[in-house]
Amino acid sequence: MNQSQTSTGPILTTDGIPLKVSLKKAERINKIRAFLLVLPLLAFILITFLVPIGDMLARSVDDRQINTVFPKTFEVYKKWDRQGLPSEEVYKTMFFELKNSEGYAVGKASTRMNYSKSGWKSLLKKSKRKFKKIEEGPFKEKMIATDKKWADPEYWLALGQMVDPTTMGYYLNAVDLKYDSSKNIVQQKENRRIYNKTWIKTFKVSLLVTLFCLLLGYPISYLLATLPMKYSNLLMICVLLPFWTSLLVRTVAWMVMLQQKGVLNNLLVMSNLIADENRFQLMYNQTAVVIVMTQILLPFMVLPLYSVMKTISPTYMRAALNLGASPMHAFYKIYMPNSVPGVSAGCLLVFIIAIGYYITPELVGGKDGQMVGNWIAYHLKTTLNWGLCASLGAILLAMMTVLYWAYNKIVGIENIKLG
Repeated sequence: MNQSQTSTGPILTTDGIPLKVSLKKAERINKIRAFLLVLPLLAFILITFLVPIGDMLARSVDDRQINTVFPKTFEVYKKWDRQGLPSEEVYKTMFFELKNSEGYAVGKASTRMNYSKSGWKSLLKKSKRKFKKIEEGPFKEKMIATDKKWADPEYWLALGQMVDPTTMGYYLNAVDLKYDSSKNIVQQKENRRIYNKTWIKTFKVSLLVTLFCLLLGYPISYLLATLPMKYSNLLMICVLLPFWTSLLVRTVAWMVMLQQKGVLNNLLVMSNLIADENRFQLMYNQTAVVIVMTQILLPFMVLPLYSVMKTISPTYMRAALNLGASPMHAFYKIYMPNSVPGVSAGCLLVFIIAIGYYITPELVGGKDGQMVGNWIAYHLKTTLNWGLCASLGAILLAMMTVLYWAYNKIVGIENIKLG
């Protein structure tokens, strides 16, 4: 670019524009071009990742599906002292709102009400039909005459959990707690305390799978990094081979191998290692889940380890051996510390995938091997309890965020290598 400079003024371009202004304009144009290039990717991330997460977090505290159906009932309900049965005014308001509301809206509301007290759904469905024959009060007596559940204080007290448009009840339910009629936090009944056990089971299985993947993946990665190229390439093909096979096919193959009349038990019986009547129960339990998930997730441990081990110079080990260290001591003091970024990245990746796994525990876990992902799928398909599913997912997301934060503090996210 030709430039001219006056003795007192700024540097100018041939167009007479100050050079500083011209450079800022060119830099702004370059930034706009760069932004337009990444705009499709940003839109894709926003639509497929950030929006669903935001929707999940909103659903986990949203309790409006009943408030929009019985708004007047809840207004008069708030005046009730929660002693005995509500007043005639509460019954009358509930009567008219139920009678005049659309069936679809009542169905959605009754589904939510059933989460707090079982029986609401059938009560509202039956009452809505019978209320068509009632023209005048007293509504309290006539509602009780149509169904005795209207005289049960527990049903009315359960409504108190749904008065507010937002709630933490789904999160409490996800850890076996709930609100009582006075909005105090109490434990669920003994037969409904299922989620804390599932959380413990999920963490246990995920940690075991991560540990076994590390124990199996470390020597495999070491061989990949140190063997001659022709052998390491063959071994790498064996590691990557599962990626070329459907997850469902691999899981079904394991089901054939692990069942009591399966390949593994038959080989043990034929080898006289166990008696025919003492075949191992390797299916539909946590053992099956750990075995199958370890095999499926092993490549996710090997690839980060291999990518780090490949960068460790063999001269480090030779130098340690020349200085008098034994092979084991040199490996422990020199090689293992240099492979820590790969170990941490592999463990982080495997644990994150394992904790939210669904298909494998569903097929091979049985009742004993169900994890949190299975409960989310169950409620989505059966109870349609979106709030509880969203709260379970949000808790998983929070745990992964904490784990990611801890990894960044201990190892540093800039050191992560995933192959």
